[in-house]
Amino acid sequence: MQSMLMHTDSLAIGLPAGPAIGNITPDLLRMVQASGISLGHLNATMIGSTGSLTAIEFESGVIQDLIDAINRLAPPDGDYAHEEAWHDGNGHSHVQAAIIGPSINLPVRDGRLRLGTWQQVVAINHDNRRRTRTVEVTIMGLAG
Repeated sequence: MQSMLMHTDSLAIGLPAGPAIGNITPDLLRMVQASGISLGHLNATMIGSTGSLTAIEFESGVIQDLIDAINRLAPPDGDYAHEEAWHDGNGHSHVQAAIIGPSINLPVRDGRLRLGTWQQVVAINHDNRRRTRTVEVTIMGLAG
């Protein structure tokens, strides 16, 4: 009988004022390899209320399309109640991050992340200033 394994790790990614998008797929692939888990899943969570994670093709045109869509959904120059309380100019950042969400859960099969050919995992900084974001990763499953 195989035992369930758990591997935890984290990564830091510096991103300029947002929406700014960085590819974290290579980091996650290294973590899966280091875990020794061949069948299971990876959960990654962005720490902070103005950052998010998603999967998309990390190609300049698609990335620009995503940035444009994010800004249409919660425009930086919109009116936000958050501004009345904090006056920090990032009310839109909180809304943008909440729409996309802080976490992603991905299958691990044969010791690899199961992603599509053109699919990468990206971290997004929505804040109105440069931030170094922490992503906490938990990989659970069975060894090979």
